[in-house]
Formats: sequence, C-alpha cells, structure tokens
Amino acid sequence: MALLELEGVEARYGPIHALHGVSLSVDEGEIVSLLGANGAGKTTTLRSISGTVRTSGAITFAGRSVVDKGPEAAARAGIAHVPEGRGILGELTLWENLRLGAYTRRDRRVIKGDLERVAGYFPWMSERRNQEAATLSGGEQQMLALARALAARPRLLMLDEPSLGLAPIIVHELFRIVTELNAKEGLTVLVVEQNANIALQASSRAYVLEVGRVAVEGASDELRRHEGVRRSYLGY
Repeated sequence: MALLELEGVEARYGPIHALHGVSLSVDEGEIVSLLGANGAGKTTTLRSISGTVRTSGAITFAGRSVVDKGPEAAARAGIAHVPEGRGILGELTLWENLRLGAYTRRDRRVIKGDLERVAGYFPWMSERRNQEAATLSGGEQQMLALARALAARPRLLMLDEPSLGLAPIIVHELFRIVTELNAKEGLTVLVVEQNANIALQASSRAYVLEVGRVAVEGASDELRRHEGVRRSYLGY
C-alpha cells in the first residue's frame, strides 16, 4: 500500500517552473530512488513533500493531504527530510543537534533511550557528544544529519544527495545503515542521489526526472538494463 503518493505536482520558484506534473508513489517499507541531472527537479520534489516550496497538485501521505501544510506539519506527520548540505547547527553540540531531531515527539520518557539507540548506529557519537557540530568532518556531519532525522522516528525518511562531497567509504557506510534500517525496522526511504549505481543497488524502484517531469520509472533492476539510464547515469 502506498504511504506517499504524488499526482500531477507542479512547483515554481517565482517565474521558474520547476516541476511539470510529477506523479510517483512510495510504498510502506520501500526504498525508492530519484535520479536525474542537476536541475531536473529532484530536490524540488522533496521540498514539495516536506512543505518548503509552494506546490499544486495532490500530495498524500498516510492517506492525508500534505500539500502546502508547511514543514512542521510534514514533520509531525512523520516525514523526516535530510536536505542537501545537511542543515546541522554548527554552534550546537553533536548531542544538542541530535535532540533537536525529536522536537516534534510527545513521548518524552522514551526519547532519551531512542537517542542512545540512534547514536548506536554511529559508535563514535556517544564519546563525542559534547563536540561542536561545526568541528566535525563532512562525513561525520552527514551521519549526524541522518541520526538527527532518525531521532524523530519517521515513517518516511527523505535523503537529498547524501553522498555529495564524501569519500566512497563513508557513502557506502551511510547506505549500509539506511538499508539495514529498512530491512530490520521497515523504514520507508525516498532518496535523491546522483550516484545512480549505489542508489539503484539500495532501492527496489526508481524514477528518473528530466526537466521537471518523470521520464522513466520502474524496478531498479530494470533501470540498470535500460539503455538510456545506463548511458546517462551509470556510465556504460
């Protein structure tokens, strides 16, 4: 059953028409990837879902419309968005950033245990909890951004270019953690990623966006064999 559905979604930045009737779906417990060149509309699609850009069309999450409800409403509905650039607060400590991830939750008595559990996916975090986030490496900051999103206990995790600027070993570790959470806890994931190889390995289905439209969609295995996808995004 679809947890997230977009039907005919349009989005603009002033006079710039960024999305032209995007339709897609993500089933509960599924990992879906969004592929495409720079400017194809991938980031705008995630922003439409999380309510940080004005849109028209239908966006339904868990059976309810989230169109133009704003980012706080999306977060409270169970959508966690890790934006490109990570968005951590550098002047705060690692642990203060992590605690911010749980700000929408009301189950205060179990949050502390959840933060420890989330930090457990990244063993270095507990011993460096008082370190200022700005002093972390790029890979550590991306891990913190992911951990902060997980602290919200989201139903849907959205990742925007998690591999950007990171060493391959860090990228593989990030995707290992995400796929493990999907397999063990049923976490639903929608990931925007220019590294098409790793995105298709992690996901069960994928959509390719071109100039604000869905150009190709299908099972990840099928897209690996699709001639246009291979030539444009997989390099063979």
